Amino acid sequence: MQVTETSSEGLKRKLKVVVGADELSERFSQHLDRIKDQVQLKGFRKGKVPVAHIKKVFGRSVMTDVLQETIRETSSKAISDRKERPAMMPDIALTENAAEIENVVAGKADLAYEMSFEVLPEVTLADFASLKLEKLIADVDDEQLDKALAELAERNQVFTAEDGRAAEEGDRVTIDFKGTIDGVAFERGSGENLQLVIGNAGFIPGFEEGIKGAKKGESRDVKATFPAEYPVADLAGKDAVFAITVKEVEKPVKAEINDEFAKSLGTEGLDSLKGLISAQIKQELDQASRMKLKRELLDVLEQTHSFELPPTLVEREFDAIWRQVTEGLTREGKSFADEGKTEDEAKAEYRAIAERRVRLGLVVGEIGDKNKIEVTQDEMRRALMEHARRFPGQEKNVYEYFEKTPGALQELRAPIFEDKVIDFVLEVAKPAEKKVSRQELIDSLEKVTDA
Repeated sequence: MQVTETSSEGLKRKLKVVVGADELSERFSQHLDRIKDQVQLKGFRKGKVPVAHIKKVFGRSVMTDVLQETIRETSSKAISDRKERPAMMPDIALTENAAEIENVVAGKADLAYEMSFEVLPEVTLADFASLKLEKLIADVDDEQLDKALAELAERNQVFTAEDGRAAEEGDRVTIDFKGTIDGVAFERGSGENLQLVIGNAGFIPGFEEGIKGAKKGESRDVKATFPAEYPVADLAGKDAVFAITVKEVEKPVKAEINDEFAKSLGTEGLDSLKGLISAQIKQELDQASRMKLKRELLDVLEQTHSFELPPTLVEREFDAIWRQVTEGLTREGKSFADEGKTEDEAKAEYRAIAERRVRLGLVVGEIGDKNKIEVTQDEMRRALMEHARRFPGQEKNVYEYFEKTPGALQELRAPIFEDKVIDFVLEVAKPAEKKVSRQELIDSLEKVTDA
């Protein structure tokens, strides 16, 4: 095999590879030896077909396989020998014309092809210890805790019956009902002991409104109209009449925040409940703090690393972003003009985002490689299990998808790897800590570039 560099411009490389006819002939013979014991032809026992006959019958097909295998192996070896780092799979093109290719297949000529590819740039990593970063720390205060407790009490409010009460917004009513359209009952239009909270918009327009003012023991007809987009076609847009009987009217009573309330939620008491809520709020604040710090770090990493980007990687990333953007606009029936920009302005904006992502991807990858940061099998297993839990009842399908879909596991690995790299850099950089309020922390997230 002979390898000649025919072009080197920036990150672009072009190599010419020539594999001699003698080497092809040797590979051809080796391939025949590998398959001869499996060949079965009429008139011959399996494994007893003469090699010369196999060559006569299958020679062209075998040589085609040999050429494909030769190109795959020699192209890989050419890159490895030159210690190149391709950004993507090389483009390979045969240099011969049709007649010359026939001579190659017939074993009468050398195989020659060209490889075109882009290499990854050399990335000189910054001194992470010199990075100026700030980690915002927000603690849980009494106001946050009281607000969370109040919201919890509101979500867990109880209802109590009140004699002679007329149903109003927020009340819970228990009813029997029977619905008809043009005097005819319809499927699933009747029920007994149905409980609903007026104002929760859980029923078709007009139903809850028609119950307002009703008292326990009262019967009345309620008119309501099914929405035009109602999923049951036979009912969509139809006017219905519901004969209802009110069996109970209960007013909402806000839960009193005390030990009894806390115990009803499964905790030992109010102090225990406060501790659990405080821990949850703190976790949310810490997550927000890390998100802000991570975004700031990614900005700094982009600013402190300058190198040429592989055009193909940028173009692929831009195409993915642009497709997502334009499909979103189509779904919403909007245009770039609605966004206050021209298409060219939008393309420039999203190309800059693509370049940022490619640059950061290369920097993060280089940090991981240089510092031997890896994602373990246990980490991948936990990530897969966590992902599967998001689809209750479909876990088996999720596992099968990741098992059968090439590149799917990389979708799980990438964020884990990135977070481990971020942790490594932050450990070296030692960000300065600054105490802030919860609102200051939230506001700071809006000021940092979306990575």
